[in-house]
Amino acid sequence: MALSEIVILTVTTSDGAVVRGTAELWAAGMKAKADAAAPIPKRGHFTVGSLPRPVALRPAQSVSVTFAAVVASLLCGCGSNAGRLTWQLPNANLAGTRAASGTAIDAASTASLRVRWRFAFPERPSFSGIYASTPVADRTTVYVQDLRSNVYALDRSKGALRWERRYDARNDGPNGLAVDGRRVYGATDSDAFALSVTTGRELWRAHLTSASEQLIDIAPVVWKGIVFVSTVGYPPGGRGAIYALDAATGASRWKFVTIEHPWRHPLETGGGGLWYPVSVDGRGRLYAGNSNPAPWGGTPRRPNGAAFPGPVRHSDSLIVLDARTGRLLWHDQVTPHDVRDYDFEATPILATIGSTPVVFGAGKAGRVIAWDRVTRRRLWTAVVGLHRNDVGPLPRRRVTVCPGLLGGVETPMAYSRGRLFVPVVDLCGWGRAAGRQPLTDVDPSRGRGRLVALEAATGRVLWEKRLPSPDFGCATVANDVVFTSTYDGTVYGLGTRDGRVVWRARMRAGVNACPAVVGDLVLFGAGVRRPGGAPELVAFGPR
Repeated sequence: MALSEIVILTVTTSDGAVVRGTAELWAAGMKAKADAAAPIPKRGHFTVGSLPRPVALRPAQSVSVTFAAVVASLLCGCGSNAGRLTWQLPNANLAGTRAASGTAIDAASTASLRVRWRFAFPERPSFSGIYASTPVADRTTVYVQDLRSNVYALDRSKGALRWERRYDARNDGPNGLAVDGRRVYGATDSDAFALSVTTGRELWRAHLTSASEQLIDIAPVVWKGIVFVSTVGYPPGGRGAIYALDAATGASRWKFVTIEHPWRHPLETGGGGLWYPVSVDGRGRLYAGNSNPAPWGGTPRRPNGAAFPGPVRHSDSLIVLDARTGRLLWHDQVTPHDVRDYDFEATPILATIGSTPVVFGAGKAGRVIAWDRVTRRRLWTAVVGLHRNDVGPLPRRRVTVCPGLLGGVETPMAYSRGRLFVPVVDLCGWGRAAGRQPLTDVDPSRGRGRLVALEAATGRVLWEKRLPSPDFGCATVANDVVFTSTYDGTVYGLGTRDGRVVWRARMRAGVNACPAVVGDLVLFGAGVRRPGGAPELVAFGPR
């Protein structure tokens, strides 16, 4: 065990003695008094620290812990600094905050960041590039998935390839992975899967797509023996669904269809389903941001989305389910009868502001919304980025629409210390009542970006940093620095207090993927085709 990961415990033994010692001591056989029902106080008795920095050992209190629980938490890193130096879920944690813990990286130390290692993606980029997700990592290994669904396990310290699992199934993303214990979880365009962390051997595979659920493009989330994934729906007739799969076997526990009713005109319509991961709170409630109905725009026969009359619940909505059963608890639709492709897709972020449990959501409509998780009431709405002709029915004539098909909040936000950090794309398109702009006509390089810091309690803009290229790169926080990236291949570190750029670097390809902070490493993937470019994953660390 490294010095930076030593855990100091204070435990009451079977004879009543209070003993302090390291993890090795307890793992070697120190007996703890078994009393599973005894609470563990917030102060004292169970003390976690990092050496060689001083460790404050508070006086022990009369409380018991089970030896099995102590050892289990040590071995998995739970509750210890060892576990905090990993990034095992796509958005760092079940709350979806994308805030790194246990790292020494901050605004002051970014000046020393240099390239530690590079891993070149072997496949050629396509429409969405070759990499569009967030790296995940355990204590020794970094795991990434490309947009051919292939999985690569890399040595965390050197970037050397340990194993690869090839699927060669094209997926325009964002896709991605989760790691939990001895398994890595992911999905191809059609199947969810689990792999061995040590060998990459496939442990199980679950086929989820069908004629009415056409694609999987989400990174999974693991919670209490369950893996949460989703399909998405397209015309004709698609209705995306959220799945809970048994983490050990892949068997389905439950399924929730995200479009409430079958389509009125199924040959022309489809939609719904998640393409960014869920979050789960401490009471076992699952939060998801759902996608749009399609097609956007309309036709001369069915203008302004007449192919899907009405609000189309639960498209473009925050959806809250019982994570154990899939039962719908509550929902709130952000864009009823959406005719502009305004998915409400970003992973919901869970936080407590004062004494109020809050959930924050955002999407391509360029609106960030906060809800009280108890009363289910909206607390505030913040409008970010460019807006023009973005509400109500589309006119008969062709008009500029902002945000456009690839605008608004396209990728997940981050939260830390009472602030939300929102990546924004300013990229307009066009729309009209009886027509639609093809997605293939959109040139992302023509857009611009912003990173916006909001006061989480009120939605007030604290600062805004304009960027010369679209921000498809999420936000990731480490202490007082927030990392993001832009489509042109520039990666940034900004001070969380004022948005000042404290660090930047240039990648060898464009970026539409998200960074992770793992210990003393900042991981950025660059997978967008660029003349003379080289798609790769780069680990930056202090020299």
